[in-house]
Amino acid sequence: MKCLTIRQPWATLIALGEKQFETRSWQTAYRGELAIHAGMGIDTTACRQEPFKSALARHGFTVDNLPRGAIIATSRLAGCYEVTQAAADEGWPGGNELVFGDYAPGRYAWKLEDMTALARPIPAKGRLSFWEYPVLEGEQ
Repeated sequence: MKCLTIRQPWATLIALGEKQFETRSWQTAYRGELAIHAGMGIDTTACRQEPFKSALARHGFTVDNLPRGAIIATSRLAGCYEVTQAAADEGWPGGNELVFGDYAPGRYAWKLEDMTALARPIPAKGRLSFWEYPVLEGEQ
């Protein structure tokens, strides 16, 4: 299965459905299943600021109990959209989504759908870009 490593708290926000777009500096033509891997890195400052803190707290998470170094969810990468100045001027995306990503013009917003958080995170070493993990039966 294709995986994408994401720093915390963003990985958990995606797994919880609080964040539906992952923003990147590069576009992708890939569409399909995508596992979300929580990297070892954590932005402790973001975790303690709003709206990150309250979004995590709604689900029982704090900076101290975020999973790291593990696959935490599966999803479907449904689209990749270039962020334009016109979209930014119109306030896209709205709400917390805007704060949870980097929507500077020229970046790309990857639409994630069909999110399923794993009951038990799967320990794995992350990598840059997409990487493959051999999903074993029963792990999901």
